[in-house]
Amino acid sequence: MSARRLDAPALRRWAHTAVADLITHTDEINRLNVFPVADSDTGTNMLFTMRAAWAQVDSCGDGGHDSEGGDADVAALTAAMADGALRGARGNSGVILSQILRAVADVTRSAAAERGGVLPEITAATLAAALRHAESLVVASMGEAVDGTIVSVLRAAASAAEQAVVEQVPLAEVVAAAAQGAAEALERTPAQLDVLAEAGVVDAGGRGLLVLLDALSVTLTGQAPLRRAYEPASTAAASAPPAEGTPQFEVMYLLTGCDAAAAEALRVRLNELGDSVAIAASDADRYSVHVHADDAGAAVEAALRFGTPSNIQITSLHGGRHGTAAWTRERAVLAVVEGDGAERLFGAEGAQVLQPDPGTPISAHQLLHALVNTGAAQVMVLPNGYVAAEELLAGWAVASEWGITMVPVPTGSMVQGLAALAVHDPDRPLVDDGYTMARAAGGTRYGSVRVAIEEALTWAGSCRPGDGLGIAGDEVVIVGADVVAAGTGLIDLMLAAGGELVTVLLGAGVDGAVGDALTEHVHRRHPGTELTLFHTEHRGDALLIGVE
Repeated sequence: MSARRLDAPALRRWAHTAVADLITHTDEINRLNVFPVADSDTGTNMLFTMRAAWAQVDSCGDGGHDSEGGDADVAALTAAMADGALRGARGNSGVILSQILRAVADVTRSAAAERGGVLPEITAATLAAALRHAESLVVASMGEAVDGTIVSVLRAAASAAEQAVVEQVPLAEVVAAAAQGAAEALERTPAQLDVLAEAGVVDAGGRGLLVLLDALSVTLTGQAPLRRAYEPASTAAASAPPAEGTPQFEVMYLLTGCDAAAAEALRVRLNELGDSVAIAASDADRYSVHVHADDAGAAVEAALRFGTPSNIQITSLHGGRHGTAAWTRERAVLAVVEGDGAERLFGAEGAQVLQPDPGTPISAHQLLHALVNTGAAQVMVLPNGYVAAEELLAGWAVASEWGITMVPVPTGSMVQGLAALAVHDPDRPLVDDGYTMARAAGGTRYGSVRVAIEEALTWAGSCRPGDGLGIAGDEVVIVGADVVAAGTGLIDLMLAAGGELVTVLLGAGVDGAVGDALTEHVHRRHPGTELTLFHTEHRGDALLIGVE
């Protein structure tokens, strides 16, 4: 196996991979979710908690780099990850995940203190110690250890990692051993917990932990372990609504100004009000509190005796969420673009950007990943001609199940996307914002210029290699001697129907002199018409042209 280090850049990659893999497995994990409540949200809650951890790491910026450009201090990075998870924890499983990340932060901080300075990487021994510490923190947060749950899977992972450290194998093999130990323990969970056996499932939280460990293996080796599909033996049992007598609400909040004794007193009170109580501590006097209760108000009021509650989330266990605390912002724009220049251009205008891989169309999975990464409850999507309709529809369907309102704006080109982005206003009602953006996009006629690579007969006449082809819709309407000739001809044709603004996006390898020639042509032939140029460096088309 690879001897790649688990330094701070690798931890960043792991956080990214973990989020991506949780997206892939969210539905699977949700279908396994029958304990402690069959509310089918364990995968979703782990995903959003891990997303919050990743977002906190991203907010650290580029500071603290070593001489080679990598992040130097893993202790600082793991602390940020744990803090983000605690703040953004969703559900019982999210609280547990926050404690696993806190354990990593605790152990790396201790290792850094022993070194008397910066800790450049996590060693095999440090990782094994973190997994064992995580077990104790998870049990403390839940109040007791229940066999057949994520605690059993975590315990097995820690034991396997410790044994691998004794055998002095490389870090990647320690991670693989921990993951394999977790997988074997996961298979045993139905025999340990009757409710799992009755539903024919393994523990959902344990499955989520295995996803995280496998993501770490991918980070270190580039290879994903093969796992079987963990599906319920009975779909009806796994998807059944909460049983009669299940509390009405899931209540979560952060509690500050509270010490350990007060936290335990609060646990006693919350156990009187409901069940599934979890109280997870951070480094300071701050706790993440979770409970299922019929009287949500009483569950929040109980905290007032012991500290100051904030970031309150109340979710109906029978459907419906109150508040938007799970999101970092209300609305965002996601633009699918091509070219580094386009990424900078749309990013400078406030959009989150998704670039397709060369030669690979955007999939619904990539789109969904990008939607989650905006951190917004409402996302205006600018496909710009790079996302097939069926992928947009698939992404929209899954996003809506997760509480993300996705609004596709009909942009067929990046020039239409720029027009729509220019009128975006997050303070407008969602429907008004979507309509205004769609109207701006629809009011922008667009075309493109390509370089002919072979002799052909087009609607505009024959062409030879090297000719410029002006394209509107799906047809060649201009054949010119070069890109400039085709571009000026296409602009003239498009302005014949009117227009006050011409936008030209220059593709990869297109000389700036082309833009100068187009600018001079418009100023000379179409006085009063404004022309703007951007070097977007997109592939394929030499020019993208829009007229408004």
